Amino acid sequence: MSERDTIVAVATANGAAGIGVVRLSGPRAKPIAEALCATERPFVARQARYARFHDAGGEVIDDGLAIAFDAPRSFTGEDVVELQGHGNPRLLAQVVARCLALGARAARPGEFSERAFLEGKLDLAQAEAVADLITASSDAALRAARRSLDGVFSARVDELVEALTLLRVHVEAAIDFPEEEIDFLAAPELAARLARVEALHGALHRDAARGVRLVDGLHVVIVGAPNAGKSALMNALAGTERAIVTPIAGTTRDVLRDVVRIDGVELTLVDTAGLRETQDVVEAEGIRRARAEVAKADLVLAVLDDREAEAAMARLRNELAVPSTTPEGRPPSQPAILWLHSHADLTHAANREDHRDDGHHLWIDTPRGIGLDRLRAALRDAAGAGEGADSGGAFSARARHVDAIVRAGTHLVDAAMQLRARQGELAAEDLRLAQDALGEITGRVSSDALLGRIFSSFCIGK
Repeated sequence: MSERDTIVAVATANGAAGIGVVRLSGPRAKPIAEALCATERPFVARQARYARFHDAGGEVIDDGLAIAFDAPRSFTGEDVVELQGHGNPRLLAQVVARCLALGARAARPGEFSERAFLEGKLDLAQAEAVADLITASSDAALRAARRSLDGVFSARVDELVEALTLLRVHVEAAIDFPEEEIDFLAAPELAARLARVEALHGALHRDAARGVRLVDGLHVVIVGAPNAGKSALMNALAGTERAIVTPIAGTTRDVLRDVVRIDGVELTLVDTAGLRETQDVVEAEGIRRARAEVAKADLVLAVLDDREAEAAMARLRNELAVPSTTPEGRPPSQPAILWLHSHADLTHAANREDHRDDGHHLWIDTPRGIGLDRLRAALRDAAGAGEGADSGGAFSARARHVDAIVRAGTHLVDAAMQLRARQGELAAEDLRLAQDALGEITGRVSSDALLGRIFSSFCIGK
C-alpha cells in the first residue's frame, strides 16, 4: 500500500473532566510529536512519557502524556502518537495547529477508522461499530456495539458466506461435469446445503434487524379508529400531555411524534389520525399521513376498543395490509403488530395478555395505568433490549446491512427456483450475487463511493 500522509485531529475533548486527546497517525507521526514535545529522545512504543507541548516560538502550550504505537500494532495499523493533555478546546486547537505547521494534515471525519479498515485492522462492520459504540444511547446498545466491534456480527456473516461458498462449489461442479451420469443438482447433499444457507440467512436477517433497532431506536406508530384511545396511550407512554384527548371523534388530524425513553430504550412514538372514511379534507390528509407512517414503522400499536374488538380488528387488518412488493420489486418490510385492547376496564378484561396466531394481544386501561407495564416490557422486547436479550449475543447493525441481507435473500430465493428447474448456470449466478451482497457488509466487496458515505458520518478523530 502506498505511503499516506500524516493526519491529526482532536480525538476527545472534555473540559469538565479535564481530559483532552490529540491523535496523530501516519509515517511522520513520531517525528512531528517529537518536534512538538521538543525532545531529542525518540519515543519508545507503548511507553507513556510526560511531555510539554511547545509552539513555534518554544513557549509551552500545554503539558501531559505522550504515547507512541508502532505500526502495525496500532488502531490504524500505522505509526500513531496520542497526546493527552488538558481538555480545554482552545489548548487542543493550539496543539493541533502546531502539528499542522510541522507537516500533518487535518483528518477527515472517520479517517482514522477508515485507515484501520484499509490496513486490515478492522472489517467494515467493525469500523462502523466504533461509531455505534460512541453514540449508543442505552446499555443494551453499548453491549451490542461492543460485540460488533469484537467481530460477532462479522463472524455470523462469514459463517453464512462459507456455507454459501460450499453450495456454489456443488453447483459449479454440476455445471462443469454435465456429461456425468449422476445428477448433481438433484443430490440430497445439495438440498441440505441450500437448507443450511437459508436457515443461516433467516437467523442473520432477524438478528441484524434487531441490531438496527438497538442502534437507531424503535419507530412505533399508534393506529386505530377514532376515539379508540390512541392519544391517551401516546400521553401515557410519553409521560406528558403531548396529544389532545377529547371524546370528540377525529380530534387528532395530523401526525404527532415524540422521542421517549422507556427503561433505556429509545422510541420514536407517532400518534396518528383515526382511520376511517371521511369527507373532511383536513382529516383525510391526516389519515393519508397515518398510512404513510405505517409503511415506515418497525412496530404498529393497533389500538382496539375492546367493546367491539373483533369488528375493529377486521377493519384494521385491511388498513395494515402491505403490497406484495415494493416499487423496486423487492418484498416489503412488514411491521410487527401489537394489538392493544383499550377500554378493557369496561369489559373487565384489563391486564390480560394473549399470544394468538394473529399476533400479540394486550388488554389495557390507560387512565388507570393498568396493563402499561406489560406494554413497556413488550416494547423493550421489540427493540431487542428485553429480558434475555443478551443471551443470544445481540450485535449492532445498520440499515445498509439489513438491505444487503435482504438483497442476498432475494437472490437465494431465485437460486432455489433455478435449482428446482435444473438451471445450474442461472442458479450459480444468483448465488454469486447473493455472496457479493453479503460482502458489502464486511467490505469484502466495496466501492470508494460506499466507503465515502460510511466514514463521512463518523466523528472527526475516530
